[in-house]
Amino acid sequence: MHAHLKPLTATATGLALAVTLTGCGGTSTASDEKVVTVYSADGLKGEKGDGWYDRVFQDFEKETGIKVKYVEGGSGEMVQRAAREKSNTQADVLVTLPPFIQQADSKGLLQSYRPRGADRVDGADKSGDGKWTSVVNNYFGFVHNRKELKTPPTTWEELLDPKYRDKVQYSTPGVAGDGTAVVIKAMHDFGGREPAMEYLKKLQANNVGPSSSTSKLAPKVDKGEILVANGDVQMNFAQAKSMPNLAIWFPARQGGRPTTFALPYAAGLVEGAPHTANGRKLLDFMLAERAQRQVSEIGGGFPARNDVRATDANAVALARLMEGVDVFEPDWADIDKNLKTYIDAWKAATGS
Repeated sequence: MHAHLKPLTATATGLALAVTLTGCGGTSTASDEKVVTVYSADGLKGEKGDGWYDRVFQDFEKETGIKVKYVEGGSGEMVQRAAREKSNTQADVLVTLPPFIQQADSKGLLQSYRPRGADRVDGADKSGDGKWTSVVNNYFGFVHNRKELKTPPTTWEELLDPKYRDKVQYSTPGVAGDGTAVVIKAMHDFGGREPAMEYLKKLQANNVGPSSSTSKLAPKVDKGEILVANGDVQMNFAQAKSMPNLAIWFPARQGGRPTTFALPYAAGLVEGAPHTANGRKLLDFMLAERAQRQVSEIGGGFPARNDVRATDANAVALARLMEGVDVFEPDWADIDKNLKTYIDAWKAATGS
């Protein structure tokens, strides 16, 4: 390691030895301490380098000199990957949508850390034991193509119309966070598991088929390849900047009101993280006031901190979008416990 160095004085040798020993003691070694690895659900990184992550990671590197290594996939996919690597942990920070952040916790993948500013995050948007904290608030939604559909759909039932054959697609429940959200919302709107599965079975006649990533569906809707897909408000609002035919909507039951639920991007420090100190710094940075103000302005999302009142044009448009939509709170403990049962019921109903 030191072969290329000039001969050392006695004092310097002592110092070099101390540094090496510290490296063995579990803190980052000199060669790798300027990096932090993030495993994240898709949606916060811009298609053209113009997303919230792009800005925050760039600012973070500029201020700390720590480079962010970024790995992206569906929420369930990221948790599965972190679980597989448990004996040789690669990730420092894990960001996923519920119920996958709870799943990561129950698999023992997260260590407790309360980032600075976490006291300003509402109780429902963080875990009581500090294992995870929301960094960007968000809501589940759908998108449709505003150009092709002269009268856009407003209800679940309308999607069963033959005109939507092979024109509807939603990401895979159990793999993608937003895909799992389709099952959660259907169970809420239809009043239970059985009626929800009955509906999703019927919808299968029009459904294009699986997709591990939700973010890949919006471009297909924008081009008119499909007409309706699932998504979430933050991601689709950000995508709509470069996809003019994209419109966000919230399905209602026939004769009912549109509904949604909060689907925050929740971040946790990975148990056994190779760069724990850097992971803590990044979590602090994401929850700092400046980054939180950029959530709506740049990311098209909602700040996780309740003391950050965004007033930019995006924040105003987002507030308008949510008007008249009923927001319900899922029983995340129940969903975490019974997720496999619900996913198996969905597979049985749809033949997936």
